[in-house]
Amino acid sequence: MTVQETLTACSAEIGGATAYEVSGTPADCVSLALSGALFSWSKPVLVICGINKGSSYGLNMFHSGAVAGAREALLCGVPALCISLNWKEDVSCDNDFKDAVNVCLPIIHAAIRDIEKGIFPKSCLVNIEIPSSPLKNKGFKVARQSLRRPALIWQAVSATKHPSIGHFMSNQQSLGFKLAQLGRDASAVGAARCLNSDQKNQEIESVGVAGKLSSQKTVKKYFRLKFQEMEQGKADEDLDFKAVENGFVAITPHSLSSYSLPGVQTWILNWINFHFPENMLLSS
Repeated sequence: MTVQETLTACSAEIGGATAYEVSGTPADCVSLALSGALFSWSKPVLVICGINKGSSYGLNMFHSGAVAGAREALLCGVPALCISLNWKEDVSCDNDFKDAVNVCLPIIHAAIRDIEKGIFPKSCLVNIEIPSSPLKNKGFKVARQSLRRPALIWQAVSATKHPSIGHFMSNQQSLGFKLAQLGRDASAVGAARCLNSDQKNQEIESVGVAGKLSSQKTVKKYFRLKFQEMEQGKADEDLDFKAVENGFVAITPHSLSSYSLPGVQTWILNWINFHFPENMLLSS
């Protein structure tokens, strides 16, 4: 969440509907939309975040902006779906996003119908993980959250070797840099902001001064973050990452309270089996 900083909401027409592009995080977008400050109408019945480019299963969910947006909806009392595509470099393509949408539409429609009937739990966040080849999926599988976490590898990069970085910086100026100029003393503290929302490959602008330089020059360093999947030993088949690796669409329920989670998991399991009986033997 962005606190005590000014965000911009710019109107845009999407399919005949009035939408807004918000210069903040996914959690900022959801919080603003549900606050009543931007829209005058009542709260939506469902919040959908995604489609995220990259997995949000396991401990990845704590890095995921899409999950953060869905979690903010849950905090506001609105059920949410978070959708992620298990993007694979040199394998996945942009058309996979369209296929992922088609895979998720039956779940979205079923959720909206049951929310309108008042039978879908409000204290529920459903994390939906689409395998790398969406149309080849083996069906829906209700899974448990795993503790899988990729290795985080930060690599220093040069603007001369990656000219697009310098070009983007000079012509676009990231929100983070603008905020550093307008709202903070950039010579006293550093500010870091994401320039690329690609979860697998993020550009970070680092602005600050190392010590007291006589010339008072601003030092800029560029880094690239990569997530590297680690080899896993034998794992239970009902864990989220295992379900995705086996070609299933993993459906992982989450709740704000660990005490209510078992009940939510059971409800979602029965709900999936009721609406999609062909998955009866696939759900955990």
